[in-house]
Amino acid sequence: MDLGISGRTALVCGASKGLGHGCAQALVSEGVNVLIVARGAEALEKAAASLREVAAKAGQAGGQAPTVKAVAADITTVEGRAAVFAVQKDFDIVVTNAGGPPPGDFRDWDREAWVKALDANMLTPIELIKASVDGMAARGYGRIVNITSSSVKAPIDVLGLSNGARSGLTGFVAGVARTPIAAKGVTINNLLPGQFYTDRLKGNLAGAAQKAGKDFDAVRDARMKTIPAQRFGTPEEFGAICAFLCSMQAAYLTGQNILADGGLYPGTY
Repeated sequence: MDLGISGRTALVCGASKGLGHGCAQALVSEGVNVLIVARGAEALEKAAASLREVAAKAGQAGGQAPTVKAVAADITTVEGRAAVFAVQKDFDIVVTNAGGPPPGDFRDWDREAWVKALDANMLTPIELIKASVDGMAARGYGRIVNITSSSVKAPIDVLGLSNGARSGLTGFVAGVARTPIAAKGVTINNLLPGQFYTDRLKGNLAGAAQKAGKDFDAVRDARMKTIPAQRFGTPEEFGAICAFLCSMQAAYLTGQNILADGGLYPGTY
């Protein structure tokens, strides 16, 4: 299927690895010019190099190869966002993404911990939406995808910081997606990952195995058995969902929370 987004320009946050990189890869494969951002310069450059290989293949398949730019910055800061928009002012597609706050007991979190979580997982996406949405509306096309978490649908007790911050973003998007921008070709949706086999999940599994005194493979396999699909997701298939949400075909889909979790969430709604 031709998604109709070749030649568009996208900002993809947290794209040096994991789900953000999967999204960037899927967009580049569709001929989208991307600007990727992450804090770690070395990992970001490696990611950019791999994406340029994908871009070259996309160009060989027909048409001009998409461009790949990289900005090493902390997108959760004013300075980081300024660095990104200094390189590219306007985007047709924005994929917001930031690592989740650490787990723990809510009794141990002070105001600073809450503010940090809100900055990364609620206020930063809102700032990126604010910076890009009016330009999208003026040009008649825009796609904003916020990578949040399955915990928005099914809160996880030890992830209270994430539950709270991401739920705040979800409520905000539910309102702003239905303002007049919806009639001007701009959609805003949230993409909720369940358990995808990223470095973060591997680290969590390793920690669980060490705490329980069990073998890593045993803990990993036991976790997979709790998922109806009987496996973890891959960044590549997550990216494919993201690319569809950015497509021409998804023009009538806005203000939604798309859950990708292999069937783990047991609810009807």
